Amino acid sequence: MERPGATTLRGNPLTLIGPELKAGDDAPDFNLVDNSLKPVSLKDTTGKVRIISVIPSLDTPVCHTETRRWEQLRADLPAGATVYTISMDLPFAQARWHQAEFDRRAAEYEQAKVKLASAEREMTRTTQLLANKAISTEEGEQREARFHEAKAALLAAEAARDAAKLDLE
Repeated sequence: MERPGATTLRGNPLTLIGPELKAGDDAPDFNLVDNSLKPVSLKDTTGKVRIISVIPSLDTPVCHTETRRWEQLRADLPAGATVYTISMDLPFAQARWHQAEFDRRAAEYEQAKVKLASAEREMTRTTQLLANKAISTEEGEQREARFHEAKAALLAAEAARDAAKLDLE
């Protein structure tokens, strides 16, 4: 079913193929191939929460940003929920994108470890300074807050790295 002029691109009308879906409509089944070249269809995941993001290519800035955002939000989804990103990219290009995301998150994790080590040294010094009354209690509390922020950042970076690692498996 063709729908001429159903949307525009830079003011030029485009024809869309397929029925228009409205809120509450059942999604039509589809047959795709995942990154490991295994077939995937909507009916294979019946009864699960599914978020389907459709993009032209992971190698475009907007699509890259959108996909990265869904990957970040995935951790907050209910257990068993799945995010599917469907693109025209070959599975090998998608695997390359996932590897690059894992590498980025692994680097962020390493940076967070360095920051935490620095914050731990500062906390040790802060304890000594407080004992000698060389700094105010308020300054000590600010330093302790920076330590806890660094610790939380490390845990978040570790979770993001581990989530990205799962995408590679």
